[in-house]
Amino acid sequence: MIDGLTIAVGAAALALGAWCGFAAYRDQPTKDWHFIGMAVVTVLVLVQLVVGIVQLARGEKPHDGTGIFVAYLLGAAAAVPAAGFLSLAERTRWGSVTVAAGAVVLAVLEVRLFDIWGGSGV
Repeated sequence: MIDGLTIAVGAAALALGAWCGFAAYRDQPTKDWHFIGMAVVTVLVLVQLVVGIVQLARGEKPHDGTGIFVAYLLGAAAAVPAAGFLSLAERTRWGSVTVAAGAVVLAVLEVRLFDIWGGSGV
């Protein structure tokens, strides 16, 4: 995996989580700007998914197993969109909390993906 891409996705996810968490603190539901942020994070995750699949197709192997790596890639790709759809159903501050939680879950999945791939050798 590309370490820089993993770090970028994790940082973007944490920024989205903080932004939506602040909206929840202010008792606001998710708004159009939040959905644009979710789209940006989702595009980054989809790029990571494609990069991961291409690296697997080229014969590179994750340190902890291909099956678990693919499962984490798919879970990471689904985390923010799932939270976004749930926030549409809950048009209160709890919708913002849901997206914030989904973004934090994505950041944790990114750390785990980094570990599964083998890290940077540190």
